[in-house]
Amino acid sequence: MPFTVIIPARLASTRLPNKPLADIGGKPMIVRTAERAALSGAEQVIVATDHAEILAVCAEHGIAARLTRADHPSGTDRIAEVAAALGLAADAVVVNVQGDEPMIDPALIAATAALISAEVPMATAAHTIDAASDAFNPNVVKVVLNQAGRALYFSRATIPWHRDGFAQTQQSLPAAYQPLRHIGLYAYSNGFLQTYPTLAVSPLEQIEALEQLRVLWHGYAIAVHIAASTPAVGVDTPEDLERVRLAFGAAPSAV
Repeated sequence: MPFTVIIPARLASTRLPNKPLADIGGKPMIVRTAERAALSGAEQVIVATDHAEILAVCAEHGIAARLTRADHPSGTDRIAEVAAALGLAADAVVVNVQGDEPMIDPALIAATAALISAEVPMATAAHTIDAASDAFNPNVVKVVLNQAGRALYFSRATIPWHRDGFAQTQQSLPAAYQPLRHIGLYAYSNGFLQTYPTLAVSPLEQIEALEQLRVLWHGYAIAVHIAASTPAVGVDTPEDLERVRLAFGAAPSAV
């Protein structure tokens, strides 16, 4: 199934200033991310940004980019603006790849895009949690699925709660208990992507601080691809950036 990747990229970042422009082995992070996304088989890869400096860097490296409004409340709203400007058909598939994923697996992008259908307007990904510390960490988002592989709920809490297993221990995960960690990669039909910004914010979304709960609240289906292995690290902190630089064979340096 053909699909378009749109990568939202804001210059402002609280924990890592100018994050999209951070150097990774001689190229800015946003360029590294776009190059990885291009290996997924996408028909086109476009950066959606609110800043002329990111636009200029993309042009310098031959990466397609579009300047968007600066007041979008989320990356989803930002990519919706670009998808509308591209004139994509309602059934076209758009994948939202975060701009701080320079090591994202191209196959993961393609597999998530492939889940979009007339019945399922949105898809995402997850992988099995192996460590108890992750299962109980509120910064690790979990998802539970129905038998069709569609999301029932996303939460920062430990779901599903293993009542009997956790009554015995919370130091290790009970046997055969396999909670799923959500991966922040999203695919949409363009028709739904244009609808999303019109949906009212949901109470659950506000409580959990998880944007995808708005979709479930309004009754839309989200399909979930289960990755076979733990994805490579994204870049949220200076420590993450150093790990990624080392993976690209670059010497650690100041941000």
